[in-house]
Amino acid sequence: MKIYEDINALPKFENAVITIGSFDGVHKGHFYIINQLIQEAKRINGTPIVITFFPHPKKIVGDDNRPVLLLNTLEEKSALLKNAGIEHLVVVPFTKVFSELSAEEYITNFLVSSFHPKIIVTGYDHRFGNNRTGDIKLLEHFSNQYNYVVKEIPEHILQEITISSTTIRNKIAAGEIESANELLGYSYFFSGKVVEGNKIGRTISFPTANLKVDYDNKLIPPTGVYAVTIEIENNVELYYGMMNIGYRPTIGGIEKIIEVNIFDFEELIYNQTLKIAVIKKLRTEEKFDGIDQLKNQLSIDKENALQVFHLIK
Repeated sequence: MKIYEDINALPKFENAVITIGSFDGVHKGHFYIINQLIQEAKRINGTPIVITFFPHPKKIVGDDNRPVLLLNTLEEKSALLKNAGIEHLVVVPFTKVFSELSAEEYITNFLVSSFHPKIIVTGYDHRFGNNRTGDIKLLEHFSNQYNYVVKEIPEHILQEITISSTTIRNKIAAGEIESANELLGYSYFFSGKVVEGNKIGRTISFPTANLKVDYDNKLIPPTGVYAVTIEIENNVELYYGMMNIGYRPTIGGIEKIIEVNIFDFEELIYNQTLKIAVIKKLRTEEKFDGIDQLKNQLSIDKENALQVFHLIK
């Protein structure tokens, strides 16, 4: 897949068929749009193009200071769209200046000038331009002048996508991982770099890799113990393990950390990046009466995780 991040250096796309959206999660609901985009492009021997924005528009024009927690980083979204069959992804830098384009300027100076689209696949409720004054009727108004066709995504499909995105975020935030994964169509994942920890896990036969996640806007599951799969940077093998997100109250921890115990693995992997796919929440975080009780519980957690992996192999 080709990714374009400079809006002023785009190639001349042949019979461009475009759609615009955040596509956060690239979940099952999004596949209707992606499939329609690809089919419309095939019909006219055109080029299907997904247009998205970075950073998320809410970070620039949001109504409050609450963090915008997303299911995907830009890199993750790009990989998922590639797997879905998209060959061209345009990432538009969303700036204050861009947000202040009038709806008419958005159409003429952005969509038409940059893409010369033959087909625009969009929803009935798509809003654009300064103060979100542009809509599908305005797109249709200019369609004859600029020689494109607007293909409307049905309302019930859009509602399903909106409900799914919100539901997925809520389920992950609540630790309901299996339900979220069912809606996503894949196991929710995130990446982090391995950093030094206090190495207590080694002393109780459960060594862990402590992870630092550098993406402030990435939605991370809540505290608890999870069954996970692990991909290690520059390593093609898939590993199984369990992850703890929390404060480690049994040893008096005060800082929230993410630590992963990789089963049957003893190598040192400091500074390497791990991709963690979250399969199931095993339990909530607890404070135990000493290290021995914690060690016993970790043994139980491992057995429970292995049972989960037996089901997914």
